[in-house]
Amino acid sequence: MNLEKLKEKIKSFPRRPGIYFFKNARGEVIYIGKARSLRDRVKSYFLPNPDLKVQNILSETEDVDYLLVSSEKEATFIENNYVRFYQPRFNLRLKDDKSFPFLKITIGEPFPGLYLCRRVEDDGARYFGPFSPAEEARRLLVFITRAFRLRTCENTVFRSRKRPCLEYDLKMCSAPCVGIIDQAAYREDLERVLLLLEGRKNELQQTLRQEMNRAAEELRFEEAARWRDTLKALESLKETQRVILPEKENLDLVGYAGLENRIAILIFHMREGRIRSSSGRIIQKTRTGPDQQLLVRSLIEFYSLEETPEKILLPFKIDRELENNLYYELKKRNNNILLLYPSTRQLKTLLELANQNASLMLKKEEDLSPLADLARVLGLKDAPRRIEGVDISTTAGEESVGSLVVFTDGQPVRSEYRKYRIKTVTGPDDFASIQEVLTRRLSRLLKEGQTLPDLIFVDGGKGQLSVAREVLKSLGLTRIPVCSLAKKEEIIYSPNHPEGLKLEPSSPALKLLQHLRDEAHRLAISFHRQRRQKKSFSSELDGIPGLGPVRRKKLLLTFGSLEAIKKASEESLTKIVGSHLARELKQRLG
Repeated sequence: MNLEKLKEKIKSFPRRPGIYFFKNARGEVIYIGKARSLRDRVKSYFLPNPDLKVQNILSETEDVDYLLVSSEKEATFIENNYVRFYQPRFNLRLKDDKSFPFLKITIGEPFPGLYLCRRVEDDGARYFGPFSPAEEARRLLVFITRAFRLRTCENTVFRSRKRPCLEYDLKMCSAPCVGIIDQAAYREDLERVLLLLEGRKNELQQTLRQEMNRAAEELRFEEAARWRDTLKALESLKETQRVILPEKENLDLVGYAGLENRIAILIFHMREGRIRSSSGRIIQKTRTGPDQQLLVRSLIEFYSLEETPEKILLPFKIDRELENNLYYELKKRNNNILLLYPSTRQLKTLLELANQNASLMLKKEEDLSPLADLARVLGLKDAPRRIEGVDISTTAGEESVGSLVVFTDGQPVRSEYRKYRIKTVTGPDDFASIQEVLTRRLSRLLKEGQTLPDLIFVDGGKGQLSVAREVLKSLGLTRIPVCSLAKKEEIIYSPNHPEGLKLEPSSPALKLLQHLRDEAHRLAISFHRQRRQKKSFSSELDGIPGLGPVRRKKLLLTFGSLEAIKKASEESLTKIVGSHLARELKQRLG
């Protein structure tokens, strides 16, 4: 994408807080920044600028993207987390492990202390934050000690005090060390501090007004003035952030947004209590696919390939049967998985942030749909919702196999993948193998009255494309469009581009075809290896009296490979095939 196209794209960016990503031709993030106004900040990069760093960033930039947050403060934390996770080459300042400060309250002690720290530990204390800049945490600590007089001394000092210290004289501590305040009164002050740090500011203000009015009615004017001053100071405290949890949660937050014909799912990946990355996808709706089913199906497919966290926060309540199905599939990858629904204020606000960015994905998708881009590139009337891709794998013509993958609405549907043993071809002949696979596949779809693809894709160049077109012609299916993608040069061939078309690496259409090609290749290679392994296994065991297909299968399932069978003890083999055959195996294979 050239700079003029990028400038045009940036005009659609919102004037809202967020973080932005500069990406290179391979889709890699090369720079991450934060902004109070995304449009204005990103636009500034494209103004005349002598800064060499900006010039270097722009020289490698092929795309710019962004995420929304609710405030500039949250943008600061997310920027830090994303930079530490992605390690972009042009972000030098935030790549280290420097942590933001927290406030710590040793909640389990009779007279809990209040401290400033930079590391959250599993010690039973309560942690609040983080804070940026660090000075904000220090100001809040001073406010709390002046307003509520919690102690800040270490336990060794606390236990050894014989008389009040200077903090007490300055009215910044209630001197629990020498018994000037009892435990019950100290706990009341502590509860007020927790209201503040938990973000329950309105509740705290109401409590303080009641205390002020009660003190005034009882003519305790000094105390009433104290609560009055605290209320005034409380108004000046800045907002808190909501994108980092001190509890070090490993949690995925699933954002959701829907339109009439499609839905968007945006997943924030929170690790160690920090949102460090995100994943998203657009799913086309169908008549038989209610939103709940689409959500569950998409999550199952996503976590079949990605890390499964300890907890997943779902955007809305799903039916019990669907929830059980989701649990069953996810527990295959993480037996301790928990599905949650937003219950606390902080989780609700975090989910709101994910939902906002899911809605944003739908808006972006209208202009950047890979299917729409592919239709434009190939000259198709409509976007190809169902694409079937074919690849061949062989070694010198032995154990030739074919693979067929199915993509619906730009996403792989692995339950519809098919594998083929090549039956009519001898020797290494990719063209004839493609012809066999396509003929068998399309003939069966016609015979059974199943849905035909909107586009057929083959891995290869002009020759593979020509073979596919011949098959379609022989079956009377010339209405189905076809294309191919040649390796290395990544050139697309189609009837409208017989000499080939080379797209920009960032092209959504090219990326979709590459995904198709890679899936078909992965499936073909995997099946080919299985066939070769099975052949090798069978060939060495052929001719052993009494060892038929059933017992060979049992041996393979038990030991996994021929090499493992050779190393197995006679006693182990006896359990599978009996003592006589076990001795025969050891003699033949030993």
